[in-house]
Amino acid sequence: MDVLRLTAQLKKIGVDYFAGVPDSQLKALCDYLINTFGVSSLNHIITANEGNAVALAAGYYLSTGKIPCVYLQNSGLGNIINPVTSLLNDKVYAIPCVFIVGWRGEPGVHDEPQHLFQGEITLKMLEVLDIACMVIDRQTTEQDLEKQLYVFKSLLNSGKSVALVIKQGGLSYSEKVIYKNNSSILREEIINFITEAAQDDIIIATTGKTSRELFEIREKKGQLHKYDFLTVGSMGHSSSIALGIALNKPNKRVWCIDGDGAALMHLGAMAVIGEKAPLNYIHVIINNGAHESVGGQPTAADAISFEQIALGCGYKASYHASDLKELQIVLSEIEGKKGPIFIEVKSAIGSRKDLGRPAITPIENKTVFMDYIGECS
Repeated sequence: MDVLRLTAQLKKIGVDYFAGVPDSQLKALCDYLINTFGVSSLNHIITANEGNAVALAAGYYLSTGKIPCVYLQNSGLGNIINPVTSLLNDKVYAIPCVFIVGWRGEPGVHDEPQHLFQGEITLKMLEVLDIACMVIDRQTTEQDLEKQLYVFKSLLNSGKSVALVIKQGGLSYSEKVIYKNNSSILREEIINFITEAAQDDIIIATTGKTSRELFEIREKKGQLHKYDFLTVGSMGHSSSIALGIALNKPNKRVWCIDGDGAALMHLGAMAVIGEKAPLNYIHVIINNGAHESVGGQPTAADAISFEQIALGCGYKASYHASDLKELQIVLSEIEGKKGPIFIEVKSAIGSRKDLGRPAITPIENKTVFMDYIGECS
C-alpha cells in the first residue's frame, strides 16, 4: 500500500500526529514523515525509545483531544508495555492511540535470529495488551484499510488503542530520501582502530551494523571472535552488558562500542556506569546522528553533548574525536588510565554495500566468548 493512501485514511479518522522510533519495515512511512513534516515538528517527532513515544503521544492527546499515532518495530513492543498498560489503557486514563508496527521475524519469512521469537509472539502480545490489530501486506487495498479503520474508530472513541501491523513490503513510497552528515570517516574504520588498541581486551558491540562490521574486521585479519560479544538485538543495552562483565572481570579491560541511537534509547545506563565506576571500562559512542541500520533517519544526538553527559554521570574522563588522527591520539592517551572512560567519535552515515552478517549463531558467539572470559582472572 502506498503510504500516501495510508496516511490519507488515518487523517479521515483524525490522525495527523506521529511519534516513534524508525524501523526498516516502516522505511516508507519514515521517509514520508521526514519529507512532509521534518525531523521534529508539531506533527512528527522521532523519539529516543518507543515508551518515550507513547508518553509523548499521551501528552499530545491530553492537550489537543486528538488521536495520536506511534510507529515502531515490533522489537519495541517491550518498551511500550508499561505506558500502554498503566497509562493508555481504558481501565486507567483511556487514552486512544493508533500504533503502526513493523513486523520483523514474521513466521515463514527469513529474518535475523534476534527477530525470530519476537516475530512469533507479536500478534499475541498485541492481543494480551488489548490492542485490536489489522495486518497489512502487499495485497491490502485502501478500501480494506478504510473499512477496518471505520471499525477501529469506535474502539478509539471508547479510549482503546488499535494497531496496524506491517508485513515485509506492506508499505511503499515513491520519493527517495538521502540521509547524510558532514563527517567523512566510516564507522568500520573507527572499529578497526579500536580493535588495534584493544588487542586481547573484551569488546561488547551494539546491535546493527556495528556488530556486523566488527565480525568482518576479525575475519579479514584472521583474528578469533572470542574477544567479542555481538549484541544482535536488545538495542540500547550493550553498555549495561559491558558493565556487568567489567564488574565481574575487574582485571580485564572491557570496551563497549555503542551507537548514538542505542545510547539515547536507554541513556540512564550511563548514570549507573558512572555510579558503579568500574576502573576497567571504556565506553565508545560512534556518533553518526542516525538510525543507520534501519534507513538512516536522524537521532537527537546533534542536539546534545555526550561528553558532558558522561562527565555528569561520573565517568572519570571524557574525550572527543572527529577524525582518525584525533582518535589515534585519544586511544594513545587513555592507555593505562583508570575508567570509566568515555570516547565520542563522529562518523559518516553509510557502510560498504557488500557488508555481510556474522557467520556464527548468537549461541556460538556466546559459547566462545564465555569460554574466553572464563579464562580471564
